[in-house]
Amino acid sequence: MNPNAKPIRYYWITLAIGWALLATAAAVYARLQSVPATLAVPLALAFLAEYPFYLLAGFTAARERFLARGRGYAAWLLTLSALFPWLIYALGTHHYNFPALIVMFSIALLMSFWFVVFPPHPVTDLLYLALFAAIILLKVFPRIYPAPWPKIEMSALGHATLIGLLAFSFVGFRGGVDAEYRFMPNKREWLAGAKWFVFLLPVTGAAYWALGLVKLRPHPLNIGLASGTFFGILWITCIFEEFIFRGLLQPWITQWTSSAAAGIAISALLFGCVHLSFHGAFPNWRWAIVAAILGVFLALARRQTGGIQAGMVAHALTVTVWKTFLQ
Repeated sequence: MNPNAKPIRYYWITLAIGWALLATAAAVYARLQSVPATLAVPLALAFLAEYPFYLLAGFTAARERFLARGRGYAAWLLTLSALFPWLIYALGTHHYNFPALIVMFSIALLMSFWFVVFPPHPVTDLLYLALFAAIILLKVFPRIYPAPWPKIEMSALGHATLIGLLAFSFVGFRGGVDAEYRFMPNKREWLAGAKWFVFLLPVTGAAYWALGLVKLRPHPLNIGLASGTFFGILWITCIFEEFIFRGLLQPWITQWTSSAAAGIAISALLFGCVHLSFHGAFPNWRWAIVAAILGVFLALARRQTGGIQAGMVAHALTVTVWKTFLQ
């Protein structure tokens, strides 16, 4: 076991707290949206069923316990773990159909067994990321997770499943990743993230204004909603995007080109490119430019600190400011 890993009880504590918060949030949201209990219960249970596996990649002790019976056994468990939330959703909402089951099973099987079958290599690594991107860009999950009620986008559950599979595949099966996949930054990383946020805010803000993107919210979010937005972005969007772009691509490109500057520039450019379809418009060059500038600062944070957590903090603070004051 990794001598720096926290005991497995931290995983169970995080799981229990998360379950309680998710169940409470689901109950409150269902009440606000007048979702009937016969629908709200299976939807909440589907998210609760996914949560333990979403956490798994971020806790070394739990991950090593999961792998104790072998990589093949763990890959089968991961495959089934991806199917289980979908079955709860599909049967509970009467959206079950066999073709969707086959698609979900195929995705889970490919994502879970990729690095069990294929050895680590730049080609297999990039093909795996391309498979992930194709699933997202082809909008597979909105089709197999159709919204069962207005304002309830269940495709988010499919995306959470996919992120969990990808993260575990890299840190659990492939290994050799030059970034620690960890949800909670330490004190040093919080401070470094806040520092890089201060550095990037005027530059990205000036670019945002110069490109004509500034549109103020008539009523900024209150402190409760802003705080919830920050932690939701930190533990879902930011950990995933920082892991891909700054945890994987940046060190890979640096190694392939023997240039730290190339690693920073190309990973930031790729980060900008994935925002070309932002806000439903393609190609959205203005958003891509702002995202690429943000990506440079996040890559510099990763370069300085050696990990992705400071970038997660700076990234989450940036998105929270945008969601709080702008639209």
